[in-house]
Amino acid sequence: AFPLQHVAETMRPLPTEPIAGTPGFVRGVSVIRGLPTPVVDLKALLESSDNSPSYGRFVTLKYDARRVVIGVDSVVGLRNLDSAQLGELPPLLRDVTADLIESFGTLDAQLLLVLRAARIVPDEVWSSLAAAELAP
Repeated sequence: AFPLQHVAETMRPLPTEPIAGTPGFVRGVSVIRGLPTPVVDLKALLESSDNSPSYGRFVTLKYDARRVVIGVDSVVGLRNLDSAQLGELPPLLRDVTADLIESFGTLDAQLLLVLRAARIVPDEVWSSLAAAELAP
C-alpha cells in the first residue's frame, strides 16, 4: 500500500528501455506523459532478485517534481486506513537489505522516503476492509 498523496496514477505497463549500470531492481526507463521515468521492479526490490519478466500494472509515485514507476502484479484498489490500522501493518521495506536501500537512496533519497512510508497489506486486511464496505 502506497500513501495516496504520493500516487500520481496507475496504468498498463509501457515499453521500458533498460539502462546499464543500474541496480538489479531498476528495470530501466519508460516515457510517462512525455517524461523519461525510472521503472523499479517491486518484486526484485523486495526479494533482492533480478528483474521480473512482466508486470500487470505500473504505479507512478510522485514526490514534489520527481516521479518513479513501480512495476507490480496488480492494483487491488483504494482503501482508507486509519492511523491505528496503518501502524499495525509491516513496512514495505522491512526485509530489504541495507545495501539495496542504500543503492535506492543513492538514486533518489526523496523517493526512498515514499517507499519507506508504504506498507504491506495482508490479504486478511483487504478482506476485512471489503467486508466493512459491504456492511449496511
